[in-house]
Amino acid sequence: MSKVLFYDPLCQHPYDTGTLHSRALGGTEATLVRVADALGAWVMQHNRTQDSQRYLAPQRLPGISHVIVNRDSRALPFVQQHYPDARVYLWLHDRFNPRGRRARWLAGTAPLLRARGVTVVCVSNWQRGGVEATLRSIGVADAVRALTIYNPVDDALQPDGTAVDPGKLVFFSSPNKGLQFALDAFRQMRRALPQLRFTVANPGYKPLGPLAEPGVAVLGAVPQLRVLAEVRGALCTFAPNFLIPETFGLVFAESHALGTPVLTYDCGAASEIVADSAQLMPVTRAVRCYEAVAGQLPARWRAGPARLAGAAGLFDDCIERIREWRRGGRPRAAPDARFRLSAVREQWLRLLRS
Repeated sequence: MSKVLFYDPLCQHPYDTGTLHSRALGGTEATLVRVADALGAWVMQHNRTQDSQRYLAPQRLPGISHVIVNRDSRALPFVQQHYPDARVYLWLHDRFNPRGRRARWLAGTAPLLRARGVTVVCVSNWQRGGVEATLRSIGVADAVRALTIYNPVDDALQPDGTAVDPGKLVFFSSPNKGLQFALDAFRQMRRALPQLRFTVANPGYKPLGPLAEPGVAVLGAVPQLRVLAEVRGALCTFAPNFLIPETFGLVFAESHALGTPVLTYDCGAASEIVADSAQLMPVTRAVRCYEAVAGQLPARWRAGPARLAGAAGLFDDCIERIREWRRGGRPRAAPDARFRLSAVREQWLRLLRS
């Protein structure tokens, strides 16, 4: 795969294989590292200034036959200039709808999408539905094919017999993916179940202010191995996110790979990835109305509204699920063969060789 190049035009900071193991890294970047390394491909980043083995600054690299652009079609002019004869793929990780900002990015590059016959790679079937609707809306669906390849989880991630701590919940998503709502829910859950504790980590690309909450331990932005050590043995990964629907949900797949169930809302690709109704809660109108109001408040002012909402039963579903799981009804979670890195690698190889 020495003729394959991944180009990242959006990353906040350069990253490479070492970064994945040494510091916090976003799910999209971690996924790109895993796939590129598994393929032995080159990686180029818009803000890298020094080459580091297969990770390169922007340049014209001889012999490239396939270019995978990460997330942003606005990089296609760069590809056209430097790799005019390569086959081009656009790897999308974000949510798309025909009226959104990212749809406008695609529309602005529609002539190149059509001229190069770009193949769009999506990370879930749910996400692909929005992508295909967007391609139709900008008039390129006849020339641009979309398909799904799931994000990978390392084959080595397996349950290891770690004892389950029935009082421990973990959150390891970006803070804007429902952390404040999760904290509101946890406060009320802890009123009903005082033994509960909540460990919070994040990928580091969104700031997380100080949290002085009883029962809450904030790890901050830490390497993935530290995060996964916390997930092992937790009662569950508590990820009640409906604000930014997951287009894949790496936290779901990695938690299951370690044998840890997830408690989340049935939103975005959650049902596709989690595939267990016992771990999914419905997104009710009451939940959305609460967040529409509370989301306008500074975090320090949410405790009062959360207590009122809790008294009205808004968080009862969370409380009852956790209570049941603590009593012995905890769902079984296991690695999913669909997301094994070895399986995902084969899918990429078939695509690149087709």
